[in-house]
Amino acid sequence: MPTQDQLKEIFRMQEELNQRIGVNTHTLTEEEQVKWLLNYSRAMTQELAELVDSVPWKWWAKYQKFDQQNARVEVVDLFHFLISMAQVLGMTADDVFNAYVKKNAVNHDRQDKGYKQKDEHDSKHI
Repeated sequence: MPTQDQLKEIFRMQEELNQRIGVNTHTLTEEEQVKWLLNYSRAMTQELAELVDSVPWKWWAKYQKFDQQNARVEVVDLFHFLISMAQVLGMTADDVFNAYVKKNAVNHDRQDKGYKQKDEHDSKHI
């Protein structure tokens, strides 16, 4: 049985959902790209807040419980919007994978060197 490229399938599914909602990331003008990047960024901010609310972050409140199931759902919600943002920028699953591999190498290099000074140029090749 052939294995499915899971990241590509997630990108396909997100594109299908976005189009169902009425967002075709392939035909956006630059102005619309900016609008949707902001929309998705704001949505991610809210999802991140919901993720934070899934963990007992109020050290002064004794009533809180860790809601691991909800935390997992919020992480998946974040993926929905993050993938949509990548698609707005014209990125495919392969593009994201390749950029991730390059950026991961930069991050390891930074750790190897102690990351004592920010270098904006070390990621220009990504």
